[in-house]
Amino acid sequence: MTITAIGSIPLIMTLGNSMLIPIFPAMKSSLSLSQMQVSLTITVFSIAGAIFIPVVGYLSDRFSRKIIILPSLILYGLGGLLAGFAAASFSHSYVWILIGRTLQGVGAAGTAPIAMALTGDLFKGGEQSRVLGIFEASNGLGKVLSPILGSLLGLMVWYAVFFAFPAVCLIAILLVGIFVKEKRNLQAPPPFNKYVHGLLDVFKYEGRWLLTTYLAGGTCLFTLFGILFFLSDVLEQTYNIDGVIKGFILAIPLLIMVTTSYITGSKIGQNLEKMKKIAVLGFIFMTISYGSLVFVERLVPFLAVLGISSVGAGLILPCVNSIITGAVKKERRGFVTSLYGSVRFLGVAAGPPIFSRLMDWSRTGMFISLAVFTLIVGLLVLLLIRVKGKDGKKNKATPIRYKYL
Repeated sequence: MTITAIGSIPLIMTLGNSMLIPIFPAMKSSLSLSQMQVSLTITVFSIAGAIFIPVVGYLSDRFSRKIIILPSLILYGLGGLLAGFAAASFSHSYVWILIGRTLQGVGAAGTAPIAMALTGDLFKGGEQSRVLGIFEASNGLGKVLSPILGSLLGLMVWYAVFFAFPAVCLIAILLVGIFVKEKRNLQAPPPFNKYVHGLLDVFKYEGRWLLTTYLAGGTCLFTLFGILFFLSDVLEQTYNIDGVIKGFILAIPLLIMVTTSYITGSKIGQNLEKMKKIAVLGFIFMTISYGSLVFVERLVPFLAVLGISSVGAGLILPCVNSIITGAVKKERRGFVTSLYGSVRFLGVAAGPPIFSRLMDWSRTGMFISLAVFTLIVGLLVLLLIRVKGKDGKKNKATPIRYKYL
């Protein structure tokens, strides 16, 4: 039940963006918005989260993970209520929706990134990698369910999705409150200046590979939400597919990623060398997929080729999660994993508006740009994350130097 409680947290956070994608066309039509204005409902959520994640990361290191997670879930639900009531009650509701989404972003800052640090606190070794695989699979499961839920709720009225957030948050609050038991920290937290000095040491000695892993995770989220944004628009504009059928189609690439993430997390253990090879393989898959989509326009072949990129993301994310979480001691884990969460949020924030511009520019240019970008990030992972041993605790040549972290 502890794992279930922790797994509910990233699932809740994921619903915050993915569940809105199916209702974007209806929202655009109802509020007379542009494509860019619609995409801002995701962007403001993600930017607010990215800004506040380092703050709550520090607070979770200073106090406790649970003390941060529970109020964050409450704020997340309240933001959804504000957006929903505004859409239902006000004739000019767009600004209020953005305010509600901003509040949700602030709340989301204290959810999944802190839950990742909590996983590192409660589980060790191969069990930690397995739980992080479940963590990423739960994140992906939220992405799978959310287009379907968003489509179903959209059949009633497009803004019904906002009222779903408080309900699912309440479930997560009960699970975390009852089943998550943190170990009591008998040591006083370090003074702020010592804490900051320790963080500077982390990035001084480990910044090259750590920032590369951040970029790898952010790239997966950027491409994923960008492609979903593109696919949602194409399904309605080109194929006249909407409603629940559209939700199920949007869920296909996400389901592939979830399955791959779970399998990957259960197999990698503590083997850093294997993690790096799998991550590089994932970027090869993504590059091949996006490069091939230039030549594919029919829906079924498009989804099949897109599935290759989902396999790639499912290979990369559990490896990146395990490398980052396992490399950092408890007293600074919250901040370091939160920075990683910020990068993931920024990736989500950048996806829809950048893809909106790329869609207006050129379909071919969009996919070629994606292929080149994922190839470059894959090369950075290959060259900058140096792993010479299979167990970071046994080989000082690995990138994870525990004496610094």
